Amino acid sequence: MTPEVTVVVVTHNGPEWVERCLQALLVDARPAVRTEVVVVDSASDAPTREVLARWAARALGELRVELAEENIGFARGCNLGAALGTGRRVLLLNPDAVVQVGAVDALVAALDADPAAGVMGGRTVRPDGRLDPSSCWGAPSLWSWLCFATGLSAAFKGSRVFDPESLGGWQRDTYRHVPVVTGCLLMTTRETWDRLAGLDTDYFMYGEDADLSLRAAELGLHPAITPDAVAVHAVGASSSRKAHKVRLLMTGKATLARKRWPAWKARAGVGLLLAGAALRAAGERVRASGDPVWRPLVADRSWTAGWTGTPAPVPASR
Repeated sequence: MTPEVTVVVVTHNGPEWVERCLQALLVDARPAVRTEVVVVDSASDAPTREVLARWAARALGELRVELAEENIGFARGCNLGAALGTGRRVLLLNPDAVVQVGAVDALVAALDADPAAGVMGGRTVRPDGRLDPSSCWGAPSLWSWLCFATGLSAAFKGSRVFDPESLGGWQRDTYRHVPVVTGCLLMTTRETWDRLAGLDTDYFMYGEDADLSLRAAELGLHPAITPDAVAVHAVGASSSRKAHKVRLLMTGKATLARKRWPAWKARAGVGLLLAGAALRAAGERVRASGDPVWRPLVADRSWTAGWTGTPAPVPASR
């Protein structure tokens, strides 16, 4: 029988969260709809692969594990996982996201009720129960990046005017169409996935979900968020890990600008990103930060070329 949902999880280390993710999907918050889980492991170390082997043996065919011998990145991993599955819908799920009871079924119901959405996300919360707003964002624009460059988005965090990508103070607690659904919790129909040809693999990691949502909108679809689908999403790490993540995020943003915007607009946009990084780097110098996040981005600007210019091997865990 064809599964209703193929859940795709791309892993790269982090065995503790991989354990929690699979425990929720296959046991604690097991969906009522028929579901298959496909894990694409992107060259994890032994502890993570041991977790996956144990779950594959325990799940008795409900879980398929595909082992890549190199870090193939998030976009390629998701596309491979979706291709290996046969479900009528594809759900992208971060390995550090733990779905709550009814979350997968709620995504199915919302997508069925609003087929024009095409792409459906949910509400993510942090382990302490606070809102994690990163399940969706506003569309990137020169204005939003100008606000980043000038520090307005930091000074007026959550402002609809000066921090527009944050979508204001909305708590993701009502149904709403949004410009960008993020790949930590994203469902689409198989038909829509195929029409979009999956994620753009020019993005190694970050930016590919925004690209997917924007391409869906170009097809006349209206990505949306349902508050009934809740997942706990791990947020927070050491400052050194934060520096690495910020580099990945900025590389993804630069890639999106260079791929989707006219050349003049892309140059302006990347310039604004660099200006924003420089502003924050200056703040780190004033504070004499011993473990800087932004200064390395100003010193090494290779990220401004985007992923197509800097295909560096980096972790696939988002």
